[in-house]
Amino acid sequence: MDQLYEEVEEPVSPHGQYLNNTVICSYIFGFLELTIPFDDSLVIPLIKDVFIPINSRFSSIMIRDEDGKMRWKKVVVKPEEHVKIPKFSENSPSRGLYDNHLREYVTSILIERTSQEKPLWEIHIINYPTTNAVSTIIFKLHHSLGDGYSIMGALLSCLQRVDDPSLPLSFPSRPQLNLKYEDESLFKKICFGVNSFFSSISDFGSSIIKTRIIADDITPIRSGYRGIDSQHIILSDILFSLDQVKEIKSKLGVTINDVVCGIIFYGLRLYMDEINERTKTSNSTALVMLNTRNIKGYQSLKEMQKPESKGLWGNKISFLQIPIPKPNQSGIFNPLEFVLEAHDVLNKKKRSFSVHLIGLLMDLEMKLRGPEAVAKEIYNTIGNSSVLISNMVGPVEKMALANHPVNGLYFTTTCGPEDVNITIISYVKILRMSVKILKGFIDEDKLKFCMEKAFEAIFKASMEIFDIPIEK
Repeated sequence: MDQLYEEVEEPVSPHGQYLNNTVICSYIFGFLELTIPFDDSLVIPLIKDVFIPINSRFSSIMIRDEDGKMRWKKVVVKPEEHVKIPKFSENSPSRGLYDNHLREYVTSILIERTSQEKPLWEIHIINYPTTNAVSTIIFKLHHSLGDGYSIMGALLSCLQRVDDPSLPLSFPSRPQLNLKYEDESLFKKICFGVNSFFSSISDFGSSIIKTRIIADDITPIRSGYRGIDSQHIILSDILFSLDQVKEIKSKLGVTINDVVCGIIFYGLRLYMDEINERTKTSNSTALVMLNTRNIKGYQSLKEMQKPESKGLWGNKISFLQIPIPKPNQSGIFNPLEFVLEAHDVLNKKKRSFSVHLIGLLMDLEMKLRGPEAVAKEIYNTIGNSSVLISNMVGPVEKMALANHPVNGLYFTTTCGPEDVNITIISYVKILRMSVKILKGFIDEDKLKFCMEKAFEAIFKASMEIFDIPIEK
């Protein structure tokens, strides 16, 4: 394909190189479920006038310069080459709905690599009704373009509030930092610092061991096979009431992230117990993706396009390795313990600077051995763990894409050899969990049932312990 090349621009960040090579080719998929059919004639103007101007990487490709370094190079974008509008078979869809067709189509694009000869993104328009939507828009963006914060900020910049398009979308307020530490005595501060130092060193050491030496046990949620990222995978989702999640959060004095992790951990243990009771006490680890930016929230389109906002783009990510809690010594599951233990572990991990040590080690290895060597370490870390988890915060208000109201919002990622990949996002009053699994190894219906059972058990237990009646 002939392209007009412009001046060489910014270098590709180390993380961008880790996520786009022969070892790892990672994508972020954003799904918008619309309440009306999408007007195809609007897509090209939206791409040209709204999407591409957000950031230069949407009109750039990766090249290797004369010095052997990877850089982003501007090219002329042909939007029609990035838009896919599939035609589904009309053979008697169930109740006039195309859920199975959409499911099969999503499976195909999850494992398909985009061309490196044009900017690394695609937009798929599914103008067929499903149970959840009249039409569906899928954004497929390479992870090297940016992390979840960058990509979500870009997508949300293309949308408007339904109630008042002149107002920006708003998001749940972030919890305030605990400032009690500032009031502590010098002695307590020193003790805290020493404890944090040794805890960080321990976390750093265990991360290295987990990456290079020790793998999780083989269980119903971890096959141990490599190369599964190119095999048949399927995506399903589970909806939870955000108000009920907030109730659990308030009653237990934890965060929403703690509640979500507790639900996932308990649901996975229930699933392991259902499939093979002997594995419910196995050594299993969750790899929780972490955004390392110190920011309050997403930026507006106008702010994103400012030259000084370049630092907000890219991949500012790391990961936390969280052991999945086990049942007590009697072999009994206590639902609330999964949330409380998640709270304790996440709090300790947040105070640790092991994330920064891992980043320094990756930078050193990048200089000595190159990006593919680091990508291999990341790939092994994911493969040695049992589940990959990432979450995003979505808007509080209903939104629309070019006057097409959005009824549902969710996302997923493709990254490596994980058998279970769980992503979570909130939208209005719904918390949506998307579960990407290896078909034929994971029982999709049973896993969904166990997750729903875990949520119900945690909600019920959190209400009962405070003697608060539950509305039926």
